[in-house]
Amino acid sequence: MVSIKNSWRVFQKHISPAAVATALAAIICAVILFIPPINGYADNGDFYRAMLSNGIYRLPTKDNQYIGYVVTKFGILKYFNENNVAVFSSQALFVKAAVILNKLLYSHRYFDIRLLGIVYYVAFLPGIYLLTKALTGTWRRIRSYVIAILVVLIFADASFILYFNSFFAEPGMLISFLYVVGSLILLARGDYSKRWKLLLTYFISVVVLITSKQQNAPLALSFGVMSVGLFFLPGLKKAKKLAVMGGVVATLGAGVLTYSLINKEFNDVNQYQSFSHGVLMETGDPSKNIAKSGLSEQFALMREQNYYAKTFDTVDPSSHYVRKHLIEKYNFAWIIKYYARNTDQFLRLLDVASKDIMVTQVKAVGDYTKDSGKKAGQQSTFFTLYSSLMEAFFPGKYAFLCLLAITFVAVYAVSAYIDFVAGRLFGVVRFFLVLGLMTICVFVPIVSIIGDGDADLAKHLFMVPLSLDFTFIMFISDILNHQLWLTEQEEDGDA
Repeated sequence: MVSIKNSWRVFQKHISPAAVATALAAIICAVILFIPPINGYADNGDFYRAMLSNGIYRLPTKDNQYIGYVVTKFGILKYFNENNVAVFSSQALFVKAAVILNKLLYSHRYFDIRLLGIVYYVAFLPGIYLLTKALTGTWRRIRSYVIAILVVLIFADASFILYFNSFFAEPGMLISFLYVVGSLILLARGDYSKRWKLLLTYFISVVVLITSKQQNAPLALSFGVMSVGLFFLPGLKKAKKLAVMGGVVATLGAGVLTYSLINKEFNDVNQYQSFSHGVLMETGDPSKNIAKSGLSEQFALMREQNYYAKTFDTVDPSSHYVRKHLIEKYNFAWIIKYYARNTDQFLRLLDVASKDIMVTQVKAVGDYTKDSGKKAGQQSTFFTLYSSLMEAFFPGKYAFLCLLAITFVAVYAVSAYIDFVAGRLFGVVRFFLVLGLMTICVFVPIVSIIGDGDADLAKHLFMVPLSLDFTFIMFISDILNHQLWLTEQEEDGDA
């Protein structure tokens, strides 16, 4: 018994909870991404947005390179790249870094998707370390190592890590979010020796996250809410307050810039699908509803039709007739007004969105390469415990999501009030972090339904399960550390 205690003390002395989380995440992610059979996500048709503008193209083959299997080998353009940037995205930073690494280590002619996986992998692990250190502080109790394991279970779940071997934009969002939350909590804990580094990390990560996808533009407001807590940092003189204000302005500016750079094709797709996958859905008589709103009843035939149809459809969405008689007759204001008159339908659509809100593994594509011997479209189940439990047991109702958000905000408002009165910082900054996370949970489903209907909901709602996961792990760590309300408590011992 004595030897076990001594071994435990030696372990505590030399290995921190953050180091444990990082090491476990490194091993698990390496197995998922780099040990045969290779896992990732197959292309659902969206990869071209990140590939072409970065000089990557598909190699000719007789095999289908979409949906069923992960493709690992691509070509690299040798000469001038005439392709325009399909969409403005900070994802290009990761892809370009992967291309450079690929040319250094592998080939100037062929691109291996695993090099992109390595870039994400290397950026991901420090984020795990930062978040775990933020949640456990300087303590090395048993509970601190429990928190470290929970961080790995949640954020190294294969449903997230599979994105690394793909050209989806979600990996950059996950990684930058780790840095955002980790740096903000460390600032709240009073790590003043590294304040400027943490502030810089926070704002850079926020800008990278917002600019990852066009759908993230409205998130600038939520991160603006989170940033309010920074003004409560002690010792902020005028110059430092101006610097923080500059970061907030940059955050909001990133949202405005991302929104303004949405190209016409992308906007047309979203506008069309907000009608065919939103206005026409979850209603018994869509033709009657749209007729009341000034549109021809014939457009009700376009129900569930995608802009880029895989099979023959009733009408071509890009045709002159559709543009003149549909697209030009409705816009964002029209949709808002329509849902205001049909609130029951809108609430049903929100429930549709909430039903699969914690389904983080992309179900529409396969996770294996063709030479793995697996069936086309087969899903990986390795290290998916957390995502599987959340998928099975999280209530799929928008009302529950709102109630959960209100509960978390109310709970953390108590500690914010106590700390504000006592002149402490931690509870105040943490409250604005939770408030910002909960605005993402409540408003992203609304923006998604209005902006694109129920099309590609799993990817459009990606920030919602992430925000819930960060709130869950923070709530659990606050309870285990006895800092949910009385944040000044710091207990000694090994418990």
